[in-house]
Amino acid sequence: MAPAGSNPKAMLPGIVLQHEPSGPPARFAAWLERRSIPYEVRRVWEDGPGAEPAQHAWVCSLGSDQTPGRPGAPAWVQEEIDFLRGALAADVAVLGLCFGGQALAAAADARIAAADPPEVGWLTIDSDDPSRVPRGPWLHFHYDQLVLPRDATELARSPAGTAAFRLGPHLGLQFHPEATPEIAEGWAITERRTLARIGIDSARLAAEGRRRGAAAGAAADQLFDAWWAELPHAS
Repeated sequence: MAPAGSNPKAMLPGIVLQHEPSGPPARFAAWLERRSIPYEVRRVWEDGPGAEPAQHAWVCSLGSDQTPGRPGAPAWVQEEIDFLRGALAADVAVLGLCFGGQALAAAADARIAAADPPEVGWLTIDSDDPSRVPRGPWLHFHYDQLVLPRDATELARSPAGTAAFRLGPHLGLQFHPEATPEIAEGWAITERRTLARIGIDSARLAAEGRRRGAAAGAAADQLFDAWWAELPHAS
């Protein structure tokens, strides 16, 4: 039995939903470990997202090269949207990072559309509250764009649209605070032909990451700290 006055959710680990080997939790995992916050990582492409979001104190959904609603997507994409819909119903706080932000928006019945323009690079954003969502620089690496869910509050935006939103205890982002310059460089190498078609030089992107990586890491710590402080069970 939990001690009187305690929150049982605070005694549960969080779950980090990872979608492919090239997209680890990286800076988010390092932040969790520095703060001694318990968590588990689930390899969703192998094991699915699980069935019971209420078994976790919180959920973090990472990036992916998939997009909610894309024809031919693997089955786990819809399974994860359903899992996040269950988290919303159970008031289990969700932190969605790029694909995760799109999946959170889709779980709240919002659309995902083609990004106009596609956004790839270490970009600053227009933030309504930089103490909660710093302006960056943030790694943006997306060809699709979430649409603000009904009843959500937009917190920040980029030229392509909503960059951050809050829906109750849930925070959705259309960028990658978890990504290091090394991860971004790996993605750029994998995507170099697609990037070239939209006028982005993968070598220049890698060099930009090396220049801006330290500032992005500091901004990520600030964002994660603000997210954690606002969770109902954080105290």
